[in-house]
Amino acid sequence: MVSHAGNKFPLCDKCRTLKPNTRLMKRSKLLLMWLAGMLILLVSSCRSDDEELVLSSVTNVTPGVQVTGPVKGFFLLNEGNMGSNKASLDYFDYASGNYCKNIYPELNPTVQKALGDVGNDIQINGDKLFAVINVSHLVEVMDVNTARHLAAIPIPNCRYIVFNGRYAYVSSYAGKVVIDPNARLGYVAKVDLNSLQVVDTCDVGYQPEEMVVVGNKLYVANSGGYRVPNYDNTVSVIDLNTFTEIKKITVGINLHRMAIDARGNIYVSSRGDYYDIHSKVYVINSHNDMVTDVLNFPASEFCLSGDSLFYYSTEYSKYTGQNTISYGIYDTRKKRVVTTNFITDGTEKSIEVPYGLAVNFPKALLQNQQPDTKEIFVTDAKNYVTPGTLYCFTPEGKKKWSVTTGDIPAHFVFTTKRLQVTFSNQ
Repeated sequence: MVSHAGNKFPLCDKCRTLKPNTRLMKRSKLLLMWLAGMLILLVSSCRSDDEELVLSSVTNVTPGVQVTGPVKGFFLLNEGNMGSNKASLDYFDYASGNYCKNIYPELNPTVQKALGDVGNDIQINGDKLFAVINVSHLVEVMDVNTARHLAAIPIPNCRYIVFNGRYAYVSSYAGKVVIDPNARLGYVAKVDLNSLQVVDTCDVGYQPEEMVVVGNKLYVANSGGYRVPNYDNTVSVIDLNTFTEIKKITVGINLHRMAIDARGNIYVSSRGDYYDIHSKVYVINSHNDMVTDVLNFPASEFCLSGDSLFYYSTEYSKYTGQNTISYGIYDTRKKRVVTTNFITDGTEKSIEVPYGLAVNFPKALLQNQQPDTKEIFVTDAKNYVTPGTLYCFTPEGKKKWSVTTGDIPAHFVFTTKRLQVTFSNQ
């Protein structure tokens, strides 16, 4: 499957090439990324005189609430259709109840008209907001308090970002954005968070996707999506002390999502082959790096809220040309599915293509505080070329509100700091 005209590729197995891992090749790779970064800065350093400034729009979707917990709002990164240069950034503020759409151009009038081509991940570290812009081959770094541009880190075909200590780690397909049976190994780029420079790379499997950090190890889900039908089926394990790949764990084909629970179990989604091998979820014990369970439910996206693994699936079949859509919750402690539909009021019938998922229970932010809402957020990408919709549900699965987003709303990050800006139409 190629969804929304090419943002995601059908992601195989058992393919290996010689692993280029010499010091000289790493230096060459870093030099090429530096040169690419200079080109990015030259091309996008300022807005041309005839470009019209795109203003944000602000919609009040719910009465403002007094926020007592750590979460003050969230950012939503809209992917935008591939080739359209329409990745965009939205922001929701709990205190005002305002949903602010497409905030980046107005807040950065001298930088560029848009974030770039295909927004693939968004995360916060300290006072910085990081947006991974896949086809533009860069990580956009902003001030989390103002969403104003700080830097652009050039990384080719970048996918996802995680943090550990003074470094960020970014997965990269490394090659061109194209289906290629001879596509090269991907790698993880190591970024110094002080200098915002790539300081090292580590080759992993083919077309690496999401990652999790456990202690001094980084786990990387390899998809092999460009090498269809020869998908990768491994999770790479990187020793962060030496920044070298120390092993590969054989899991399932076409891997994508990753999450880790409180007991050190890593959940990894397999998208299957879209024919006879169906999507499912694998569980890796991070204490011994063994696959301990295979969960026979499909998952396109999932997120952990306490012991509850929320998931949805848009499992595509090349036989029928259709998606099979499902929503569910898996109890990671009791090891059982507790519901096959967490939307309880029928609103799922209005959602054409679920594409993003989040629950207001980000354990990394709570620090033993109680969450404010436990609200469930689901986005609808619709036809992939027009604005999508964001739905907010109660913990019981009943719709609270909805709002129009940018094109292909996909990636959430909750923030403990209110955005300290005022928009032109507020």
